Amino acid sequence: MNKQDSVKIVEAFWAAVWQGKDFDAIDRFCAEDVIVTSGGVDVVSRASFKVWAKQFNHLISGLEFDVVETFQNEDGSRVASRWRVSGRNNGMFGLPADQREVSFTGTAIWQIREDGKLLHNWVERASWEAYTTLRAG
Repeated sequence: MNKQDSVKIVEAFWAAVWQGKDFDAIDRFCAEDVIVTSGGVDVVSRASFKVWAKQFNHLISGLEFDVVETFQNEDGSRVASRWRVSGRNNGMFGLPADQREVSFTGTAIWQIREDGKLLHNWVERASWEAYTTLRAG
C-alpha cells in the first residue's frame, strides 16, 4: 500500500456525516461492504450503516461531534480517532427523552482500503458513564 493521508479521509468523514449530518455522504466515503463494529455488534453494508447512523443521531438532540485527536499507522491502512459527542437525551438507552444534557467520549479504529474507502470501523463509546449520569437524574 502506498502511504496515504488517511487522517484527512477520516476527518472529512467526521465533518460530513457526524458534524454536517449528511448521512448520504456514507456512500461517498465507505466501501459498499463496510462493517461498523459497535460494542461488539456488526452493522454490515453502507445501507445498514446509514440507517444505524440516523437512528443514533435521533437519540441525541442537537448532537455535536468534536474530534479530540486522529492519527494513522505508517502506510495509512489504519486510523485511530478519539472524539466527544454531546447533546441532549432523546431516548438514549431506552430512557425517557427528557432532553437533559449528555456528553461522552469514544474511540474509533478505521481500516482504510488502498483506494481511500473506509472498510471497517471498530467503535467504542463511554456508554456506561453516559448511562449512569442520565439515570442519576
